Amino acid sequence: MEKTHQHIRLGIIGLSEGNGHPFSWAAICNGFDPVAMAECGFPTIPDYLSRQKYPDDFLTEATVTHVWTQDDALTRKVAAASKIAQVCRRPEDMLGEVDGLLLARDDAGNHHRFAAPFLRAGIPVYVDKPLAVSRAAADRLLREAREPWHLFSCSALYFDRDLLLDTEQAARVGPLRAVHSVTPKHWETYAVHLVDPVLRHIAEPAVMTEHRVWHEREAVHLFARWTNGLVTSFHATGRANCSIRIHYVGEQGEHLTVFQDSFRAFRASLAAFLEQVRTRKLMISREHLLRVVTVLEAGSMGGGNDHS
Repeated sequence: MEKTHQHIRLGIIGLSEGNGHPFSWAAICNGFDPVAMAECGFPTIPDYLSRQKYPDDFLTEATVTHVWTQDDALTRKVAAASKIAQVCRRPEDMLGEVDGLLLARDDAGNHHRFAAPFLRAGIPVYVDKPLAVSRAAADRLLREAREPWHLFSCSALYFDRDLLLDTEQAARVGPLRAVHSVTPKHWETYAVHLVDPVLRHIAEPAVMTEHRVWHEREAVHLFARWTNGLVTSFHATGRANCSIRIHYVGEQGEHLTVFQDSFRAFRASLAAFLEQVRTRKLMISREHLLRVVTVLEAGSMGGGNDHS
């Protein structure tokens, strides 16, 4: 395919434990090798990729051209599976070679280390969820960006239509009074999948006025009240398996949403990042990013009535 001046070259950095995003994100742009992808170690990825049609369902306006991980063999594995041409020995080898960076690691403690050199160089960065789990860490990372549009971060579920109320559903439910949500796995890496979409339904400038958090083994349960009177609960179940779901309760009715399509959510979030790079306009407000981090920090640090 002939590339136009709008074609975007991306670098990708990975991989953190239990997170296959370097494989899937790169494949959503590049396509993939079915044999190599079958060996990626994340069975759901080749499963949902194989159900898509290339190039129709993929993001062919960008190509992931460079990849680095902390292990050379792993880097080559990602490159083979997702058709990435250039294997890098150091992350900084991508500087000057790419138009944007996908930081596809969800260990927030390493985000500043990897993102800062690119942000300082004026290269837009998509920071995998969560951006940070403390306000101080988020502020530090945001300060590294030369321009606000250089930094993008979200849970892919921020854009997922299965989890959000559409116009008809919102009208049927009426003004929200409570929102209850649950996700499997750990608070630090998965609670953002709840917080991001839920906060889309809590209009700014509403802020959290009080909260209570319970830590039970690997599970975290956060209950919060907001200045607009809404009550929310966020539950990360640890090892207990469940689907990601959000239960909206309003004055006129209720509606339960369930997450179903990883490919569609990832594609939508990557498309939003590419749009931000092209237009230089924020797709997600800084206020929203920081409200999300505030909730994540409340669950991580405790507060209110904390039963550990």
